[in-house]
Amino acid sequence: MRIIGYLKQSKVAVALIVALLIVQAFADLSLPRYTSDLVDVGIQQGGIEDCSPSVMSSDTFNYICMLASDDDEQLLRSSYEQDSDGNFTLAKQGTEQRKELDSAIALPLVVVHFSDQMAESLGGQQGEGSPAFDGVSDVSGDFDLPQLYAAYQAGAISKDQVEEAMTQAQKAFGSIDESLIQQQAIMATKAEYEQLGIDMGAMQMNYLVRLGAQMLGVAALMMVASIAVGFIASRTAAKTARGLRERLFEKVISFSDAEVQSFSAASLITRGTNDIQQIQMVMVMLLRMVLYSPILAIGGIVMVSQTNVSMSWIIVLAVVVIAIIIGILMAVAMPKFKMMQKLIDRVNLVSREMLTGLSVIRAFDRQQYEEERFDKASTALYRTQLFTNRTMAFMMPTMMLVMNAVSVLIVWVGGTYIDAGTIQTGDMIAFITYSMVIVMSFLMIGMIAIMLPRADVAARRVNEVLETESSIADPVQSKACELDSGAEGLTVQFDHVTFAYDKDSSPVLENIDFTAEPGQTTAIIGPTGSGKSSIIKLVERFYDVADGAVRVGGVDVRDMKQGELRKELGYVPQKAFLFSGTIGSTIAYSDEAMDEKRIRSAAEIAQATEFIDAKAEGMQAAISQGGTNVSGGQRQRLSIARALATDARVLLFDDSFSALDYATDAKLRHALSQNAAGKTVIVVAQRISTVLNADKIVVLEEGKMVGCGTHSELMKACPTYREIAESQLSEEELKGGDEQ
Repeated sequence: MRIIGYLKQSKVAVALIVALLIVQAFADLSLPRYTSDLVDVGIQQGGIEDCSPSVMSSDTFNYICMLASDDDEQLLRSSYEQDSDGNFTLAKQGTEQRKELDSAIALPLVVVHFSDQMAESLGGQQGEGSPAFDGVSDVSGDFDLPQLYAAYQAGAISKDQVEEAMTQAQKAFGSIDESLIQQQAIMATKAEYEQLGIDMGAMQMNYLVRLGAQMLGVAALMMVASIAVGFIASRTAAKTARGLRERLFEKVISFSDAEVQSFSAASLITRGTNDIQQIQMVMVMLLRMVLYSPILAIGGIVMVSQTNVSMSWIIVLAVVVIAIIIGILMAVAMPKFKMMQKLIDRVNLVSREMLTGLSVIRAFDRQQYEEERFDKASTALYRTQLFTNRTMAFMMPTMMLVMNAVSVLIVWVGGTYIDAGTIQTGDMIAFITYSMVIVMSFLMIGMIAIMLPRADVAARRVNEVLETESSIADPVQSKACELDSGAEGLTVQFDHVTFAYDKDSSPVLENIDFTAEPGQTTAIIGPTGSGKSSIIKLVERFYDVADGAVRVGGVDVRDMKQGELRKELGYVPQKAFLFSGTIGSTIAYSDEAMDEKRIRSAAEIAQATEFIDAKAEGMQAAISQGGTNVSGGQRQRLSIARALATDARVLLFDDSFSALDYATDAKLRHALSQNAAGKTVIVVAQRISTVLNADKIVVLEEGKMVGCGTHSELMKACPTYREIAESQLSEEELKGGDEQ
């Protein structure tokens, strides 16, 4: 399970959660036992916990000693001390051996207070010639203990005869469970207390208050443990999700365009948001419920075995039924859960396309078509979610039916045990509670078992991104130190470069060979799809060449770290994209601490100060995401200013003047030639006017280099260039270019 692998970095937190869950389970499983004691001891037994009285009269004590065996009599005499009132009070030694004392005193105490059975068992011995039993029973048949004790003291009845009588009494109780004798002993103890004038109401209330205080304490402990578990689990899951998002973002940032396109932007967004959120949610449930359920179930089974083993088959039956139900639900719902993430990807993809291309949709009046396309993707997700939600909704009523059926079955079976005297009412209540705990534990495990596969799918999708290696990797040993640090510009050389976006596709560029010198402007022109932008992407090392080499400053770009290479490059993309912020922060994107003077200078070169100064906020004017609140030309000029504000020694313009009017274009190129005179400038353009005065013009056609030289040279020697030029400029304008 991939989610469990994420928790390896939080071993301390997991260990602490397990410890707290054990405490919570202990408290949770203690409450049913307290409830049982509340019913059995607090209500039925009047607050009397033990069948050995804490205090009894001297007569009762003497009778019990007479009826007990020699060993038990010795235990009794060592456990009680006679007080000043003549009564016998439980001593410290008796408190320490209370269980043994309860066992020894139970039957004699019952005989003392309820002696009908004793009289019947001894009645058969009268007339056997033993004068010791003459007159022991009265007319009603009740056993006369004072006469028996007097005869015993006078030696008329021996200890052996009394023990034999007690054996007969034990046989009379033979059909009754020992637990019932203990209950009768409790009632005898209550009768003894009443004879001594002890306030039984106060005793019962003291017990109830004490037990209630203990229950409140246990409940408070359980609450604190539960809150602590929830806090730590939520914090651990959130920390893990944050770490996953950071790793995913770092990985995506390191991707080349090839990896981004292979996943698609919409899928990467879903993986970084919905998938990680799914992992975080299930991780909280994993730490709070999945770990808790087996602890609670095992503890509940242990407590049930201590309460009544004979009814355990009911729990086994309930667990089997739950397992069957969960198995059926998993078989039905699991395929739908696995489909859901892909359907979310599809909705995100359609939504992203609609929002990005909203103006195009309106321009072609395709709102209805796009609505239908979105509705189709949304409906597919809706139906899948509806199916899974209905399946999950079916689970809870079914489980409640099972639980209620278990309760009824326990009451029905337990009632026969109560009638037989095997268990008490409180024990049955505790058994029902423990049974519900066990059933709920397996229910929680089953619910998580359904949710975990979906989270595992999300984890697999996230791991798929994290485990993908970028096709553009930094070298082990960078050669950036070989660059001439004192030079104002750096040469950019294409050495017989061949490049294809995919290994199986045809080359986009083939045998490209030219050099862009410092202090010069090298222009690249050609028909649409000829590979102009690919030239810039290879210099930036967004892709690696298939054959040949691209060198910057004489060093192969593959021998430099990407960060070191791109510090030397000022890049203006074909599509001017601006991040949200202010105009100042947009221009100073490469360095947040950039001074105002430098920002202003870059804006002036890019011919952007005119519209910046026209805004009331100036450099502090807001820029929306993507720069949608400024025009295409303004967006392009800000993008150019952003590149000029860097320390780059090579400036790359990928068709960056297309949105500028001719006058602004001319002013910008003039300012650029004056302020970036020593730098290497590479311009990709569609317009001849932009490249007319370049020092070197590279002409591409279908990925091949068909010309290289100045404007006048190409007009004479390159038909492709001449065709492009004549289609855009008049003969007089072309002659003007030749004269320049």
